[in-house]
Amino acid sequence: MTDDWVCLFSGGKDSSWALYRALESGLDVARLLTVHPAGDSYMYHVPATRLARLAAESIGIELVEVEPADFGAEAATDSGEQGDAELEPMEAALLDLREDIDLAGVVAGAVESEFQTDRIRGMCDRLGVELFAPLWREDPRELADAMLDAGFEIRIIQVAAAGLDESWLGRRLDADAIADLEELHERYGVHLLGEGGEFETLVTDGPHMSRPIELAYETEWDGTRGRVRITDARLG
Repeated sequence: MTDDWVCLFSGGKDSSWALYRALESGLDVARLLTVHPAGDSYMYHVPATRLARLAAESIGIELVEVEPADFGAEAATDSGEQGDAELEPMEAALLDLREDIDLAGVVAGAVESEFQTDRIRGMCDRLGVELFAPLWREDPRELADAMLDAGFEIRIIQVAAAGLDESWLGRRLDADAIADLEELHERYGVHLLGEGGEFETLVTDGPHMSRPIELAYETEWDGTRGRVRITDARLG
């Protein structure tokens, strides 16, 4: 058996870039692991996680999915307890995977969230495996530029911040969008990578994918926030 890695994967830009960096670094990523939250989550990317199946098919790595759960949120008394509860199904899935692979480590796309990273690192310690977090504490602009330079095609699929209006829904995250986000950062404090939940993304193509994801969608906007409602998705 080889040293196998599992990448925590949502289909968004951060987990996709972490996967790409892992593959570029020569790590043997044997599985992608997607957790589908039932609602809002402290630990997980929420929108359009079902499209991780298409991304995994294009990437050519087997996907393991953890179905919706409330993670014991009703019993949690604070965000810390809820974060711990949300981690449990992920850890259980990794334990199950040990029956099939020689688990050496976990790949994660955390950028700045100590809330998430501390819990994932603690989980890896309990499992006795390594953590590869190539985005951790890196400069947001350098990360954004690296993703674009590598050929990632990234779509914004949810927004919830001052300055981000309906025109951002479905917009490609390209150099012009990055420049606009820098202006919004100066004016409103919007994080360049949406790290504070200002926006969420979906990677539709990249050098690690054999076929692009093609989307048909409608937008839903309530005046202050909105999302892309995907009506059809397929590999091109």
